[in-house]
Amino acid sequence: MLAQRTTIEATEAVDEALAWHDGDPRATIRTLLEDCAHLQAQLAVASACMSKGFTRGWRPQVERQEG
Repeated sequence: MLAQRTTIEATEAVDEALAWHDGDPRATIRTLLEDCAHLQAQLAVASACMSKGFTRGWRPQVERQEG
């Protein structure tokens, strides 16, 4: 049932995002892309400030890893 619950939650999130933009899918996508760009910039700043010792060698990745 976990997969079903996740699908329902994802669908609700999509519906909420569309409702926020009065059902305009282009405005919704534009906002999501702007949010992604902002978060990628914030991640780049955080990565530059973090030492490898702080994270025990782990470094955040800007791009999503497949698999």
